Amino acid sequence: MDFFQYKSGVLHAESIPVHTLAERFGTPLYIYSRATLARHLTQIQEAFAEADPLICYSVKSNGNLALAREMARLGSGFDVTSGGEMYRAILAGAPGRKIVFAGVGKSKAELAKALQTGVFLFNVESEEELHFLGEVAREVNLLAPVALRVNPDLPPKTHAKTDTSVKGVKFGLDIETVLDVARGVVGHSHLRVIGLHMHLGSPILSADPYRMGAAKGEHLVGELRKMGHPITVLNMGGGFGIHYRKQEALPAAAFAAEILPVVKRLGCKLVLEPGRFIVGNAGILVSKVLYRKESGGKKFVIQDAAMNDLIRPTLYDSFHRIWPVNLPKGASSPPEDYEAEIPGTKKVDVVGPVCESGDFLAKQRSLPPLEQGDLLAVFSAGAYGMAMASNYNSRPRAAEVLVDGDTARLARRRETLEDLVRPELEAMADW
Repeated sequence: MDFFQYKSGVLHAESIPVHTLAERFGTPLYIYSRATLARHLTQIQEAFAEADPLICYSVKSNGNLALAREMARLGSGFDVTSGGEMYRAILAGAPGRKIVFAGVGKSKAELAKALQTGVFLFNVESEEELHFLGEVAREVNLLAPVALRVNPDLPPKTHAKTDTSVKGVKFGLDIETVLDVARGVVGHSHLRVIGLHMHLGSPILSADPYRMGAAKGEHLVGELRKMGHPITVLNMGGGFGIHYRKQEALPAAAFAAEILPVVKRLGCKLVLEPGRFIVGNAGILVSKVLYRKESGGKKFVIQDAAMNDLIRPTLYDSFHRIWPVNLPKGASSPPEDYEAEIPGTKKVDVVGPVCESGDFLAKQRSLPPLEQGDLLAVFSAGAYGMAMASNYNSRPRAAEVLVDGDTARLARRRETLEDLVRPELEAMADW
């Protein structure tokens, strides 16, 4: 669990007891560990050091400015998928040359802003987008550096909603047609196709898809070069899996072993777009038990974090480890296997206050006996937790805290009820 460790039965975020943070900042509460964040970025930097890659932190995984600024300070670039994410990257201190702009639906205003910012690369996902980008670049009299995103049509690798390189998804150009699309812009005055991009989905727990994808990419780069495109960049995206259930994820070196040989043969600049791998295990969500109940032979623990705080279990059937922040008397530290029978526990559904049957964080999970007011830690919540949070049921979004050793700083204050209605009141001010 990296720098979230139990000491004498009390969960700590680096050097700080988690319960003291909950007392200080309230719950639900996202807590991030700076040391864990830095450790995981360093693992990728070291694993791929031979290629001197441009590592672009995926802002969509967690765009909190405190984390983004830390990424910039540690030398990371940024992968953005919207004008808002680009704005965050710029505020974090990223120069345009360290920003890659991805996404299937970039607007004219976003494309123009990215051109004026001088982004390193546009990951282009359709033929119409490619030609439209060329028109926008002509209007602002700038040259657009392009990587064509190809869908390599690989076997399913992860959840259907996060698998982005199988047939019939909205992402990328079909591998059968990408060369025809590229042929149509050879010699374009305001487009320069310099790269090939692929993102295989997330989270991926095997290096095999990267081996297969890189092989297809190597062939396509050769064909694009023959066509006259000066391909100097291979962008292999992100998607490296993390530890959600136990120690199931591969180290960064396992992915590097499959990607680096191809990069070396091609003589390309390598771009990577990791997000979850860096921030996923660097964050936890802390909640407080409100009530316990039984119904229909099932036991429920109702706590104050809901699907609007962490939607992944509802949206993706995702598994997150959950365990008390302070171990009850007789309870053990978190088990290695959360799905096995654990002595001294009972199976419960961990649910939230939102008025939906789909509002749950775990179903039939073995947990020690819990009392009203006890704190729970939901692990591996740093990626796609707060980033996907909403105000459903008019619930203010949680606070976020960044821990560095024995120091904790508020990275985002808890929303107030006034925050929820302010845009509406402002809009209605002149009625």
